[in-house]
Amino acid sequence: MSDHYKFINTPLPYAYDALEPYIDELTMHLHHDRHLQAYTDKLNELLADYPQLHDMSPEQLIRYSGRLPSEIAVPVSRNAGGVYNHRFYFNAMSPQPQRSPSEPLAKAIRRAFGGLNGFKERFKDAALSVFGSGYAWLAADSRGRLFIVPTVNQQTPLTRELIPIVNIDVWEHAYYLKHYNERGKYIDDWFNVMDWKRAGELYAQSPRRPAPRQ
Repeated sequence: MSDHYKFINTPLPYAYDALEPYIDELTMHLHHDRHLQAYTDKLNELLADYPQLHDMSPEQLIRYSGRLPSEIAVPVSRNAGGVYNHRFYFNAMSPQPQRSPSEPLAKAIRRAFGGLNGFKERFKDAALSVFGSGYAWLAADSRGRLFIVPTVNQQTPLTRELIPIVNIDVWEHAYYLKHYNERGKYIDDWFNVMDWKRAGELYAQSPRRPAPRQ
């Protein structure tokens, strides 16, 4: 993918219909080709006259939004969030997902949530709790501890010094064509395409420091 200006909307890592019957083909077309494309185009438009920002990735634009020119800081952080969050979401899914986490992520899940079922219950609750539009995330801190983080609009855990592992998009455009207003059913279906292989890779790559001794 293009990680700096001029950003491009790279193809999905699978066919538009590959997540059927859980996420429908039309939703994937609209979500990727219209919604993500709009964030990509707007981010390019905002950055066009600021060459000093052209080498920054969406992640950097989010992390360092407080250092951006004040006249564009808010819209850039929002649209960079739209690009980053959508890319993360699409890559978190697979038509042939690994169904359960491997170590060391599995151990961290047991420690934080008591096991996979406990994680799923709390993650679903967090996703349902998002009022209006947003995401639910599984994220890790620098010690490898896991947290479930709901965010609104295009906010991300990056601004909380957390490392994203998994996210689900609960904006209505992610599910309304198939699931109508039943967000809970969408979340249940999403668990069938959520890929623990990628989540485990991200967790394994994240910096983890041991907790200090008491």
